[in-house]
Amino acid sequence: MLRITEYIRDTLEGKKPRRLEGLILIWNLTNTCNLYCKHCYSSANQEREGELTHEEVVSLVYRLPSVGVRFAILSGGEPLLREDIFTLAKLLKERGISTYLSTNGLLVKECIEKIKKHFDYVGVSIDGEPEVHDAFRGKRGAFEESLKAIRECIREGIRVGLRFTLTPVTSKSLPFVFDLVEREGIPKIYISHLVYSGRGKKLSDLEKEEYRSWVRFVINKSFEYVERGLPIDVVTGNNEADAVLLYREFVKRYPRFAESFYERLLLWGGNQAGVRLMNIDFRGNVKPDPFFFHSVGNVRKEDIVKIWQGNGLLGFLREKPRRLKGKCEKCSFIGICNGNSRARAYAVFGDYREEDPACYL
Repeated sequence: MLRITEYIRDTLEGKKPRRLEGLILIWNLTNTCNLYCKHCYSSANQEREGELTHEEVVSLVYRLPSVGVRFAILSGGEPLLREDIFTLAKLLKERGISTYLSTNGLLVKECIEKIKKHFDYVGVSIDGEPEVHDAFRGKRGAFEESLKAIRECIREGIRVGLRFTLTPVTSKSLPFVFDLVEREGIPKIYISHLVYSGRGKKLSDLEKEEYRSWVRFVINKSFEYVERGLPIDVVTGNNEADAVLLYREFVKRYPRFAESFYERLLLWGGNQAGVRLMNIDFRGNVKPDPFFFHSVGNVRKEDIVKIWQGNGLLGFLREKPRRLKGKCEKCSFIGICNGNSRARAYAVFGDYREEDPACYL
C-alpha cells in the first residue's frame, strides 16, 4: 500500500523514513457473502465447503507470530458472516497482532460493540454514487447501508476508512467519493486498483491515458489535503506505478525535498507480494497475495513457517530487484515499484515474470 499523504507530510516535516516491520496477513476467512460484487477476486458466493474449521484457524493463530505476522486484515467473502470472527480477532490481539476488518458494512450495526472491542481499524467498501455502487455490488440499497456503517464507526470512535476500487465502471465516481470523504469527515480513503482475478477477470481496465488522469486526480487531492492541513489520509494499492507519478509530481512542487522523498519510496519498496505480504484463503491455501493464481502451500498439509520459508515462486518474488521481462526489465523505476503486480502479469501472459499490463507509465 502506498500511503501517499503520510509520505508527503512526513517528508515535508523532515521526519526520518522508517521501514514497516513485520508481515501483513490478508486472511480470507470465509467465501460466503451477502453481496455479489463484479470485481470480487475470490468469486465469493455461498460456498463454504472446505472452509477451515474453528479449531484449525485457532491453531493457525498461535503459529502466526512465528512467521512474523504483525498485522492481520480479516476479509472474505464477508468476514462478519464467519461465526467465530470476534474470537479470532481477540486471539490475534492477545498475540500482539493488529486487527483490521475489511467489510461491505451491511452487518456492522448489529455488532458494532464487538467490532469496537476487537478491531483496530475498519475498512468499508463504497464504489461510487448510490446507483453505481448498488449495481457494482449487486444489491439495491447497499450504498446506504455501507455509508451508515461508516457513520456508525465514526460515532463510536472506531478508526474507519472508505475503500474504493478503480475500474472503468467506477472511475467517474472518484470525485464523488472524495467529496463524500470530506463531507462525512471520514479520516481515510483507500483506492484499490483492479486485479484480474476471480470475477475481476471479466472486467476490462481503463485506457492508459484515462488511467493516468485518474491517478493524477488522486495524487492532486492528496497534495491538497496535506497543503490545507486536512486530516484525511489517502492510500492506494495494487498498482505501484502510482509511486512514480507521485514522485514526479512531488519533484515539481518541492524540488529541494526530491532526494529525501525518493529515498522514502525506495525504503517503501513497491510491490510486497510474498515479501511483507501474505494471503491465506478460506481453505487454507497460502499465496503471496490474494490475487495469485497459484498457492505456495496449504496449512492443512504443512506448517505455515515451513511454507513461508519455501523457495520457487517466493524465491523469485524476494529477488531484489526482481528479474522481469518486457518493459519492466529495463525500467529505471524498478526500485520503487518492484515490478508491480505479478498476478496481473500472469493473468494476461501466463508468466509471473512478464511486464504488468496495467502499468500506465
